[in-house]
Amino acid sequence: MSDTVAVALIILSIAAVWCDLRRRRIPNALTLGGLLLALVLRTAAGLDALTAGLLGAALAFGLSLPLFAIGGLGGGDVKLLTAVGAFLGPKQLMLAMVVMALAGGVMALVTVVRHRAAKKTLLNMRMILSTGFAGGKKRRKGNLVLPTIGSPGALTIPYGVAIALGATAAAIAML
Repeated sequence: MSDTVAVALIILSIAAVWCDLRRRRIPNALTLGGLLLALVLRTAAGLDALTAGLLGAALAFGLSLPLFAIGGLGGGDVKLLTAVGAFLGPKQLMLAMVVMALAGGVMALVTVVRHRAAKKTLLNMRMILSTGFAGGKKRRKGNLVLPTIGSPGALTIPYGVAIALGATAAAIAML
């Protein structure tokens, strides 16, 4: 990864964190602009680099879309992760995703403990797992509606922070 690509990814990550912490939204202009910038930078590096960027973006999108479909990830997070995939390519994306998962898990655990919601969270997880991650109209179990990040009273985390940590770790590892 070139220094220019790494710096651009780190700047995108910082901007995404700022937006996610401030408004709990990651704007399309930032995510789609980041995707476009990544592909332009990769195009300048040649066809192999562009192909890796497209594969990274497709992989990130494909892995995050199911989480969005079941209500566990926001649309801005999916788009940010897609842009990160374009910057990193598929191999480096895997490292970033491991760091993202760990950071997101720690953030979620801290949120659950801080809100004293361990029992409710475990019951929600059990309900979600027992449905086989059903999406759309199947998000009911009996009279209960399965929880999502949009459910009233849902505990959420700014997952853009976890994505940014993973992206930055992968960018630094590639320098």
